[in-house]
Amino acid sequence: MNIFISADIEGVSGIVHGEHTARDGKEHDHARMLMTEEVNACIMGALEAGAGRIVVNDSHGTMRNIYHEKLHMQAELILGSPKKLAMMEGISSDFDAAIFIGYHTKMGSDGILNHTFNGRVVKSIEINGMELGEFGLNALVAGYFNIPVIFVSGCDLVAIEAEKCVPNIHHAEVKKTINRTTALNVHPMVARELIKEGTQKALENHEDIIPFTMDPPFLVKMEFLNTGLADAVEILPIVKREGPLTISFVMNDMLDSYRMIRSAIMMAGSVS
Repeated sequence: MNIFISADIEGVSGIVHGEHTARDGKEHDHARMLMTEEVNACIMGALEAGAGRIVVNDSHGTMRNIYHEKLHMQAELILGSPKKLAMMEGISSDFDAAIFIGYHTKMGSDGILNHTFNGRVVKSIEINGMELGEFGLNALVAGYFNIPVIFVSGCDLVAIEAEKCVPNIHHAEVKKTINRTTALNVHPMVARELIKEGTQKALENHEDIIPFTMDPPFLVKMEFLNTGLADAVEILPIVKREGPLTISFVMNDMLDSYRMIRSAIMMAGSVS
């Protein structure tokens, strides 16, 4: 089996604040170490389940977080940004399963450090009437290639959000959300064991999980945090203004829709 791992940081045990997640945060280097070791635990679980090629995509912020020299030597690592497929860069039909490590809930939910791609820009994203966070949007990219997302790690609430897209997904709960910047965390070693065991079990039963897909056309609605952000995105000729904060567009291809979402966020972010 060939395994694709998308790794974020907000869902890692011990990560609760911008000091952990921001590039210039005083505790960022420590957070990077915690992230790297949770990814290593996933890799070890995958190897014990018989995985062959394992590709990890660093999916947080600048996408230069994982300590390359500390990553398990049997995994390949995609570092850097920008990327056409952002958090899903490197995914292709060559993979048998996808795994999301350190994920968080969508903007406006109760989850720890909740946001959707850019917390200074995006209020919500809908596709065909379903509001989706990073899990759902990234799972749709995997689904485009007929790849199931079989496992996710993060807080207790991200598992609930994931199950709305993939009902029988396996998961590891490494912390419980108390509020947006407070959580009850398991010890890092416990978190790694949960991830390792959960990954192994998920891969051993991966054929029971179907990819998350939607039928085209894809009607995308994006709500921004202020009107100036929507003004910037409305410049794109494909975009229709739906209201003071909301734009929409329609596409027939999921990858194009995802790339358009990411492009709109980058445009809005340039004026935020």
